[in-house]
Amino acid sequence: MRKTILPALAPAFLLTATSWPALAAPPPLDAYGDLPSVEDMAISPGGKIATLAKIGGEARVVAIDPEGNILFSAPAGKSKIRWLDWADDKTLLVTNTATVSLGPTFTLDKYEMTGTIVISLDPYHSEMLFSRTASIANTTRGRYGIRKVDGKTTGYFGGIAMDVSGNGVYFRHGRAGLYAVDLSKDRARLVAKPPSEGHYTDWLVDPDGTVAATLDVSEDKGAWHISNARHDTLAQGLAPTGDISLLSFGKDGSTIIYAIEDEDGNKRWFEVPLVGGTPQEFLADTAVERIYTDRTSGRIIGYRERSDTPKTVMFDPVLDKLIAKIFAAFPGRDTRLVDWTPDFTKVLVRTNGNKDSGTWFIVDLPHRRADPIGNERPLINASDVGPISKVDYAASDGLEMDGILTLPPGREARNLPVIVFPHGGPASHDEVAFNWWAQAFASRGYAVFQPNFRGSTNRGDAFQHAGDGEWGHRMLSDMTDGLAELVKRGIVDPKRACIMGASYGGYAALAGVTLQQGFYRCSVAVAGVADVDMMYDADVYASNGSRMTKRVLRQFLGDPKGYDSISPRKFASRADAPILLIHGKDDTVVYYKQSLAMADALKDAHKPYDFVTLKEEDHWLSRADTRKQMLQAAMAFVQKYNPAD
Repeated sequence: MRKTILPALAPAFLLTATSWPALAAPPPLDAYGDLPSVEDMAISPGGKIATLAKIGGEARVVAIDPEGNILFSAPAGKSKIRWLDWADDKTLLVTNTATVSLGPTFTLDKYEMTGTIVISLDPYHSEMLFSRTASIANTTRGRYGIRKVDGKTTGYFGGIAMDVSGNGVYFRHGRAGLYAVDLSKDRARLVAKPPSEGHYTDWLVDPDGTVAATLDVSEDKGAWHISNARHDTLAQGLAPTGDISLLSFGKDGSTIIYAIEDEDGNKRWFEVPLVGGTPQEFLADTAVERIYTDRTSGRIIGYRERSDTPKTVMFDPVLDKLIAKIFAAFPGRDTRLVDWTPDFTKVLVRTNGNKDSGTWFIVDLPHRRADPIGNERPLINASDVGPISKVDYAASDGLEMDGILTLPPGREARNLPVIVFPHGGPASHDEVAFNWWAQAFASRGYAVFQPNFRGSTNRGDAFQHAGDGEWGHRMLSDMTDGLAELVKRGIVDPKRACIMGASYGGYAALAGVTLQQGFYRCSVAVAGVADVDMMYDADVYASNGSRMTKRVLRQFLGDPKGYDSISPRKFASRADAPILLIHGKDDTVVYYKQSLAMADALKDAHKPYDFVTLKEEDHWLSRADTRKQMLQAAMAFVQKYNPAD
């Protein structure tokens, strides 16, 4: 192994954005469209760092000890690595996904399957989890904790059983059981059976490796119950749309916490003792964005509050003060705790936002020191980051909402060409943070507006459910109401507006020039939904006709009888601006045939459109080459029909 001190790696991937000199011209478009130079990091209990980073133009998984010595460096190849995690000081877990075809006996042509690679450092070797057991498929369906059992590091994973016979190896069914895996030997044993047909299951595993709580949900009527290790019922009820889940153990490990959506559409958390008792509401008046748990026990240790000024709270008052100091050290940035050692002496932090295209820090809490160890986009200088801010406005019916505005760096915010850029989901939201797509267009002179329309997740449950049944209606007018607010403020020119988005945002981009009229000069739809009825049928079919899937879809789409009236494909003849369709062939979320159908409809209506196919690309634009291809095509199209100058 070659010994290298950590700061010496800086030329490859460890400089901070603020250390780069100002550039006279904007960075190349590929600096935005490429995958980040640092995609993920994790810290081991003893302070080792693992990272998925681009070094010399090649994506690699690298492990470094606390002194800066490289422990191993392996090429990632074409693997779509999603995240890294240390199981212990000698074992790294790499989670990846792949788009695969399982043959004619399965419901869908392609599936996005998740796998876990186990990398042992002493001695070095790597293998796929479950690869030594023919009776379990080499795919993981959920991770339920890493525990120390009889002195062995044991991982708890969902796995799918296989039937092995002289004629081959076959899936028994697609329902996952819970397996305990000795990670040093990849030996698995079943600790909880798969649910029965038409049910799904969730588990909590205690520090000793016992399945302490089991959630079982029926997909028929949504009946659910939670039981303990003795099979005593702890809580039960109905969740027609399946919005119920186990979250964690309580602070002292004697209780469990679960989340459920009530009949009014409000998400509520409850805590119930493992020995039984009456569930009590947990953090009743707090909007929680995420929770933090102790990974050795699964106990909750804190949470991040969702608000205009997000706050991270730790239940340990000493730790809470220390964490508060971390956030105070990065004012004005979107700052996230990513990983930490069990004693919190070392913490990994990721920041981004104004003047920051994405920076990773290791924080030494005892010494009150933060050192930058990763820059996601080293070609994008702090001065190249367009100003990002939140814009508050009211919809035409008076509903209060907001959007995120990214402006061109170094230009006056006056009568600018604008891109309306709605997010996907639609159950998601945009924040004051660096967005590579928005920043790419800002670098070329465009204002970019990301509306948090009704149905978004940034203003509580009532605001999210205000989007139910509003596809093609209020959710669309929320976007143009935001555009009108920017026009009113004199920031943008209403005659130079385009709309662009992916997934649900792609649907909005198509609907913005078909269901709506007179707002946009062009439309860019990436993996967009063109036919809502086709989407509904495909999702129900993929779920094997699940009644719960039908209920969920009808809740936020409305009555199926009205799907044609909100489908851009059905109104292709009304398209009043050129449309660019971009779609990945391996998309397993919004199927490629959606864009094919829209292209056919536009062709039949003699409307101008272009169609770009991204080979071997999925729904999330996971590959560098095709992501850059998408951005190049989108930029050229917008500049053609809505030039910035």
